[in-house]
Amino acid sequence: MEQLLTTEYLVSILLSGISLGGQLALIAIGYTMVYGILRLINFAHGDVFMVAGLLGIYISAALPMYIAVPIVIALTIGLGFFIERAAYKPLREAPRMSVMISAIGVSYLLQNTATYVTGGQPMTYPAISFLNKTVTIAGANTKLVVIVTPFLVLVLVVLLTALINYTKVGMAMRAVSKDFETSRLMGIKINSVISTTFVIGSGLAVIGSILYFTTYPAITPTAGAMPGLKSFVAAVFGGIGSIPGAVIGAFLIGICETIIKGLPSSWNVSVFSDAFTFALLIVILTCKPTGLFGEKATDKV
Repeated sequence: MEQLLTTEYLVSILLSGISLGGQLALIAIGYTMVYGILRLINFAHGDVFMVAGLLGIYISAALPMYIAVPIVIALTIGLGFFIERAAYKPLREAPRMSVMISAIGVSYLLQNTATYVTGGQPMTYPAISFLNKTVTIAGANTKLVVIVTPFLVLVLVVLLTALINYTKVGMAMRAVSKDFETSRLMGIKINSVISTTFVIGSGLAVIGSILYFTTYPAITPTAGAMPGLKSFVAAVFGGIGSIPGAVIGAFLIGICETIIKGLPSSWNVSVFSDAFTFALLIVILTCKPTGLFGEKATDKV
């Protein structure tokens, strides 16, 4: 009990929770943006996050980290673009269920390909010296990545919000999210808007991947599944389609999960840290199906 009351311990738990929340937020934004435009849950998004981690391992083995990181970002963005064009664009006029099945198929394809390449063995993410430096905050020792993450997330969210609110691409995204068919009739290039959305989502996912695997360096072919699901829950919690909602939901989940894991082992509650996330989803869907900031949908007749 004394451990729980020390300032250093409480600060360490809070910082870890905020860092995890920021990493989940970068993934959750991808979910919420794609859903806002296509009304599609991109189940492969968590696996794109995992592939980014594996690319970081293989490319950094052959190139210096400062060269490897931009290449990993470019390849992951290219993967997101390719997935949209190959798996989702041909199904633009298909029933929504067909697109969802395609997303699940892409997810398993990425996982199985990763298993083939790695042999299914856990791999260790390379250390990024800058992010792995140890710093002291209020007497608690932590990695610099934990401090950098929330500030980087804030900057990226501000830039993304400015892009959506003050650029032609952002205006097109907002129009398509409001009325897909009318936007098409008004001359908006739907395919370009959707591809841009996937590119942005994949770009944020690869940055989240670098931060996440620097903190938790073990990578397996299924390493993207749980962060992806938790990020999806965060998006639903905040109101799927709402970027601020996804970010707030992610930070809340990250902090709560870290607090649960940080409770004394004698309490035997740390095993419920993942269950808490999905219990929260059930509560939110029961009490407020649209999430904290979600808009109530109206069906057109």
